[in-house]
Amino acid sequence: MSVRRHGETSSIIEVFTQAHGRHLGVVRGGASRKIAPILQPGAQLDLTWRARLDEHIGSYTVEPVKSRASAVMGDRLALAGLNAITGLLAFVLPEREAHPDLYAQSIALLDMLGNDPLWSYAYLRWEMALLEETGFGLDLSCCAVTGATAELIFISPKTGRAVSKAGAGDWAERLLPLAPALLGQGSADHSEVAEGLKATGYFLEHHLAPSLGDKPLPPARQRFAEMLARKG
Repeated sequence: MSVRRHGETSSIIEVFTQAHGRHLGVVRGGASRKIAPILQPGAQLDLTWRARLDEHIGSYTVEPVKSRASAVMGDRLALAGLNAITGLLAFVLPEREAHPDLYAQSIALLDMLGNDPLWSYAYLRWEMALLEETGFGLDLSCCAVTGATAELIFISPKTGRAVSKAGAGDWAERLLPLAPALLGQGSADHSEVAEGLKATGYFLEHHLAPSLGDKPLPPARQRFAEMLARKG
């Protein structure tokens, strides 16, 4: 997810692992010409971690498995998406807590970046999964007021539940618009996905971030949403 220089020749990398969640470690020689190109955000690595005690930061030995640089470096939007993914994962995930379902969905999304025309829609579904994984999932199955499943066009900013046109009544102006892409409807093009990201962004900013100490969301997420809206 990220890499930073450590001393003269080493690096500290932050990774998302299937069994141990977000995990940090030192890579000896990580700043060298041989290893530095391997340690890129989005890369998939085979890691071995060693430390004298579990609470120590420890050190990694790394072997490359898959580089995704070629798929995103020539595509500014895909690169922005990659930065948003790694930024949000680093922001949201507690250290050393496994999230295997989110891990699997993150790997699938990374593989789509720059390769699949529907990757931006997959990103929207990934943000919804991220909210779900952290306890702030959206319930868009039926209207929170009437129980109806038709004409769902709003989301309650307090509960994250869908609200129908009939159920909104005089409260419509206080509700968030429910983009069709959030329901798996429409063409799922960039403009429609960007509309969906306004809703997920609201819950990331106003519900999830306050639960993490009210830190601001990673700027990479906003840059990606704005770039996607312009593309649409």
